[in-house]
This record gives sequence, C-alpha cells and structure tokens, in this order.
Amino acid sequence: MTRMTALTALLAVLLVAGCGQAERPYRPVEAPAPATTSAAATSSAARPPSTVDVGEDLRVQVAWPARDDQLIRLFPEFYTDSWQAVVSGGDRYLRHVEPPLMAETAAWVRAFTGEERSATGVARLFRLRVHAAMGKGAQLAVCVDETRLRIVSARTGKAITPQPASSRAPYLQTVLAHRGDDGVWRIRRLSHSKEGCSR
Repeated sequence: MTRMTALTALLAVLLVAGCGQAERPYRPVEAPAPATTSAAATSSAARPPSTVDVGEDLRVQVAWPARDDQLIRLFPEFYTDSWQAVVSGGDRYLRHVEPPLMAETAAWVRAFTGEERSATGVARLFRLRVHAAMGKGAQLAVCVDETRLRIVSARTGKAITPQPASSRAPYLQTVLAHRGDDGVWRIRRLSHSKEGCSR
C-alpha cells in the first residue's frame, strides 16, 4: 500500500467516524432557529465572505449564511483549526469535537505531519446551513471546495502525486453536532458525499 493510499484510507476513517456509543441513532427533526439567534440570522442577505490565513501559503475562504451563532461557526472553525495543526502544529481543533472523535481527528492530522506533508492554496466552504435541530442535537451541511488546495512536501514545498480525490471536485460534508451540558456545540460525527455541491 502506498503512502498516499494509506493517507486516503485514514482520511476515510475520519469522515465516517461515529461517536462509538451504543445508543439509539440520532434522527434530527426540523425546527425553527433558536430564539437566541442573533439579529443577523433574521436578515435575508448573507454575510460577507471571510478569508482566514491558516499559514503563509494556505487560506480558507468561508461564504457565510445570514445566520450567525456558535453552531453555524462550528465546522468552519474546526476545519480551519485542523489545517492549522497540519501546517504549524497545535491541538485547538480538538476543542470542536466530542471525546470519542478526538483520536480519529488527531490521527488525521498525524497522517500529514507523520509523512512530512503540508498544504498550500485555497480551500473554500460554501452553502453552509443547518438542516435540522432539536434539543441538544443538530445536523449541518457544508460544501467543501479543495480544488485549489495542494498537498505538498513540508520539506521541499513541492506538490505530491497523486493528489487526494477531494482535489477533483467540491464535496458535501455532513456534520452531526451535540450541545454539551456546558452549552457548547461539538462535532459528534462527520460524513461526506460526492453529490450535492456542484459548482
């Protein structure tokens, strides 16, 4: 098995990782936005996009919806912090996931750093929305465009070959989130699909 195949397999483990608890499957039900949602959420106009400089050569662009709260920011912050860990270290990304998912997310980061891999270019998050919310559970979806992002050697800066399949077309990322007793939303499960995010 090549190193890239192993990396792709490891990424797949992250994307399908669940919470590992023996409980009834979570089935969110459509519900109105919480009353605590800020005034920006009631506006019909989306917020201006933002760009986060993750490293010297890596940026994440986010096309924000009108809604603005901790739940809607959950995946963009996790995504950005995860790439930050790959590029320059740190473990801030772990604050966004529940304990059962921490090992898998840490393994995803180590799959890059252990192989002396980094990333350059631009990743884009768009069509960010809350599909459903009920009580302490919610389901979010976001389109991830990594077609302008390149995995490179951390030592030479040169692009590796082959590049991950995610660099070929945008994909749909689905997030199951849970609000803890401390009131903070964290990611419980991640999954992805090739459908639903065409340009």
